[in-house]
Amino acid sequence: MLKRPLAAVTRRKALAMAAASLAVPALHATEPRVLRFAWWGGAARHGATLKAIAAFQKRHPGLRVKAEYMGFNGYLERLTTQIAGGSEPDVMQINWAWMAMFSKRGNGFTDLDTHRALLSLDEFETADLDMGRVAGKLNAMPVSYTARVLLWNQTSFQRAGLPLPRTWDELFASGAVFKGRLGERHYPLDGELYDMMLLSQAWVHQRFGTPYVDATPGAPRVAMTPEAALEWVATYRRLVDSHVCTPLPLRASLGGAEKPTEQQTDWVLGNWAGNYTWDSVIGLRAGTLKPDQSLALGDFPTLPGAKNSGMFGRPTLMYAVGRNCRQPELAARLVDFLLTDPEAALLLGRTRGVPSARTPRQALLQSMGQAGKVAALELLAHQQVQQQKAAGRIELPAPLFEHARLHRFMREVFETVAYRKTSDADAARRLVVEGNALLKRIR
Repeated sequence: MLKRPLAAVTRRKALAMAAASLAVPALHATEPRVLRFAWWGGAARHGATLKAIAAFQKRHPGLRVKAEYMGFNGYLERLTTQIAGGSEPDVMQINWAWMAMFSKRGNGFTDLDTHRALLSLDEFETADLDMGRVAGKLNAMPVSYTARVLLWNQTSFQRAGLPLPRTWDELFASGAVFKGRLGERHYPLDGELYDMMLLSQAWVHQRFGTPYVDATPGAPRVAMTPEAALEWVATYRRLVDSHVCTPLPLRASLGGAEKPTEQQTDWVLGNWAGNYTWDSVIGLRAGTLKPDQSLALGDFPTLPGAKNSGMFGRPTLMYAVGRNCRQPELAARLVDFLLTDPEAALLLGRTRGVPSARTPRQALLQSMGQAGKVAALELLAHQQVQQQKAAGRIELPAPLFEHARLHRFMREVFETVAYRKTSDADAARRLVVEGNALLKRIR
């Protein structure tokens, strides 16, 4: 058997290695680039977002945006696991308060300031951008701003022979009238437990000038005095005992205590005549009402002399880029497209509220005035919120107020009140003493 000369073999190997080395870049060049984008929402938001993603992909040939979407339930748990394992999505929709959970020192997400050349930051008010900063780093950008408003079913109030409540006294008095004139099943106001906790906190904020948690960075504490905390609990109990709001045990017996208002039969029929909710979800609440029911925006009740409206407002949603994102520049471009691009604004509409970015907001507000009753109601609510915000009467809550652990604690305390398992005084004591201890652990 003849042996090939060593030089020939070496030459062949060298040529093969050179060919392989040239083939690798070519292979990578044809592989699609992938960005993972996660969000939660309903069918309308999912459909609109998928269309916006398709438009972005057309502008970036070879890019694929992998959509990871679901309902709200379970989203935070999944994201928590992903972040803990370093496998979080490249771009993610988050709640504003989650920055306090995932980025206590500002390094939990990509600092978007390092990619500011790719972002239309001039589209945003400085104060709105500051809501996404942690320790001076731009951790997330605001999609929109929302606050709690009061929605009333005018038809139901007409049946009860009452005008829409304008003051706290009128609100507290309406329960007995509904019960006496319409029956036991009829309530002026519906809301999940957290909704009623926030409405009760609004009363306390107006009267005592303070929310539950002090927002001072790095030094969280319970801001309410024992007297104010007792008033918080007593106000919630008054709403229930005065037949103003649907009791928690009743809601729990009708398919779950956290079942959304628009899915409640009594809301659809007009037996429950009001809702304390975000202005960004008015479409959901209005969407299930029977055609003979008429929804209206209410005045936010304010105590005489109150310096703060007590209205609870914050960014509706935020977009953040994962700390482990391998293509942060491309991720920043996607964020900018979703927030500020006119084509994206047209596709997304009001599925995430009225945009914070100036150009999309102006275009959307102009169209809302001509888009029917629901859009007109959303526009009125947006104007009500913006007026209070511009006047400095809506304080940005402490991020830790919506921390998952503190939220569970507050809910557990108010559940004991709702089921009459504790006294008002003991519940108030727990809110102050145990609340302070918990804040020290999670800060």
